[in-house]
Amino acid sequence: MRRAAAAAAVLTASVAVTLTPLTSSAAAPYKGANTAVVQDDFNGDGYRDLAVGAPYAANGGVEENGSVVVLYGGSGSGVNVTRRAVITQATPGVPGDAEAWDHFGSAVTSADLDRDGYADLIVGASDETVGTKDSRGAVTVVWGGPTGLKGGASLTVPAGYGDGRTYCGFGMSLATADMNGDGNPELAVGSRCEAATYTGPFTRTGKAAGTVRDDFFGETRGVVAGDTDGDGLAELYWLPGPSDDDLRGSVYVYKGARGPNAVPATNRPTELPYADGHAGAIGDINGDGYGDLVTGISYDDSMSGGPAGWARPGGEIQVLYGSPQGITADQKPKVYHQDTAGVPGAAENGDRFGQSLSIGDVNGDRYADVLVGVPSEAVGSRKLAGTAVLLRGSATGLTTADAAAYTQDTAGVPGAVETGDQFGAAVHLADLNKDGKAETVVGVPTENSDGCVWVARGSASGPVLSGSVNVSGKSVGIGVRNVKGYFGAALPGPHVEL
Repeated sequence: MRRAAAAAAVLTASVAVTLTPLTSSAAAPYKGANTAVVQDDFNGDGYRDLAVGAPYAANGGVEENGSVVVLYGGSGSGVNVTRRAVITQATPGVPGDAEAWDHFGSAVTSADLDRDGYADLIVGASDETVGTKDSRGAVTVVWGGPTGLKGGASLTVPAGYGDGRTYCGFGMSLATADMNGDGNPELAVGSRCEAATYTGPFTRTGKAAGTVRDDFFGETRGVVAGDTDGDGLAELYWLPGPSDDDLRGSVYVYKGARGPNAVPATNRPTELPYADGHAGAIGDINGDGYGDLVTGISYDDSMSGGPAGWARPGGEIQVLYGSPQGITADQKPKVYHQDTAGVPGAAENGDRFGQSLSIGDVNGDRYADVLVGVPSEAVGSRKLAGTAVLLRGSATGLTTADAAAYTQDTAGVPGAVETGDQFGAAVHLADLNKDGKAETVVGVPTENSDGCVWVARGSASGPVLSGSVNVSGKSVGIGVRNVKGYFGAALPGPHVEL
């Protein structure tokens, strides 16, 4: 079993709690809630919805219990703050108790787990205390339906998971996809202890058709799922995180399981020896029909206070391209950083380029683009102000042509650059208004006391800055007490949490 290297925690937080009821015009489930297009359509109206984690939000008088705000998608800009739900552990029907420092909402994703035609919200609470075990972590499912999200269930960890260990952080990363071809989504969960994979379908009690405890790697902090060989079955990529013998983080792949009763993690994984990463995402960047894997290594030597061998100064991302053979062990990744020609900015110690990632088509050209968060980038003299960098997909792969960087000093982006805002701590690309072009969503978790997300609609030329909006945590009902709310610290795209 690999022993993880000691590292200072990378800040990834969230915000507060309140419940606002949803009114929906949907009378029947939207067919295809498990497809990539609308896998997060919680109310079945045909539009993708946006889940925003606020894990440091207060719940009444309970500090840092955490919450998730769901903004329901629609025409126009894609989100409407008047159509929303705020989910906490005090929401009726949601299991668990509202306790201090649980950090409910530290990770969010979605899939139609119970196959009723409505996507379900999946929430990680990585610091949930379970019994006497501090920060054991928990994962909660909140069920979608015609009036939005209602009721929920807790997932049971596999037998023997993390025996005798605390601070596992179960739920710190989440990934969903159909890995065995039966039409039911699987759910993979990362933690500081071991990996776990749940095979669908799920009952409304949260019971999965099968559960696998995967202790092959020991600590397994990052997880990515997607079809990289074009066979219709998702591959499962585990990123154990930094270890004594590989601070940049190893990358392993399980091939998609064959057959409706197969469990995806029964075979030994293949290591990709040239690949590194602490978090990752999959999308078709070069338009060849095969998913491509992008990983981020944002933690550099200047931040570790220990041995060298982390990311290059400022952080980096790596790209591995899919093929009929998938991503093979002999493939060497293409590496991008802020000293790469054409990438905006300059690589500086501690910038955290690659802290967050998302893949989506912002201009409708059928090539997926990559949005990279750089939350510790200084803007002028304002340290930790943050930026987000957009790199474009093309027939030849990821390109720096037409690359763009966005900050709160960029013309058309609302707000003002301030020290410590962490613009880009989380990022997300998703088509929320169903026009074929992904909206750009950037989390700014330490903006003011509550945090915010910036949303810009997509267009043929990319993100439209004029008329783009900031949505603050307080404006959508989160609570804040003695610490910042960190609304926008978690979005459905991956972000590094060491």
